Amino acid sequence: MAAKKQYTAFQWKCFMAFLMVLDHLPYIPGLVPPTVTGIFHVLTRCVGVWFAYLAVEGFLHTKSRVRYMARLFVWAGIMALGNALYNTIGASRGLHLSNNIFLTLALGVLMLNILVGSNPATQWGVRPRSAGEWTLRLFGVILVLAASLFSEGGILILPFLLITYLCRERMVLRNVLYFALSAVLFLLVFVPYPTAQETLQMLAFNSDFLFITVLPVLSHYDGTRGPNTKGSKYFFMCFTLCTFG
Repeated sequence: MAAKKQYTAFQWKCFMAFLMVLDHLPYIPGLVPPTVTGIFHVLTRCVGVWFAYLAVEGFLHTKSRVRYMARLFVWAGIMALGNALYNTIGASRGLHLSNNIFLTLALGVLMLNILVGSNPATQWGVRPRSAGEWTLRLFGVILVLAASLFSEGGILILPFLLITYLCRERMVLRNVLYFALSAVLFLLVFVPYPTAQETLQMLAFNSDFLFITVLPVLSHYDGTRGPNTKGSKYFFMCFTLCTFG
């Protein structure tokens, strides 16, 4: 049997960029039929969690977890400023943006720093913790999870990120928990409409539960960065600023 083909993080990020372009094509009036809009939206549900997966990879391999987290908060600030500028310019036409995926990812990495610690040599379960320390860490994680409910996709991204980190060496358990999270998200949004077509259209719009489509991506990810120049790094950062807004 031939080995399945694997791809680098760079190659997958290029693919995710293509998906996000598809997701934004319907915003051009008359370009995409309404029936196709839902399909494009469904196809892109793996994008946000893919970048959350990479955030866990970054947390695991960075030389400074604090600086890594700080960079995400800086980009979150840049995105917030961009949103504010857009909202000011578009106020007269009723335009408004509040999405900020960088803030969600930064909160996720903050959560991991609280849970595990900021020392890159420390991983979950490596050293015993006192009951008091564990209680404080757990309380901090709960606070971040609560705050994430007000961030873009936080109800999905942070649980996904937590599962990804805690089950990084137990793939079967990780995938089971992914499916459990998908089921919970499905139950939260499912409302039966008068017709099956209307119900499917509603699910295509409220389709975060389909983040589970990231599994084929993860199974074909070779765990390497691929090209990691400053140019490629800032291209994807800037592209994310534009497409997740």
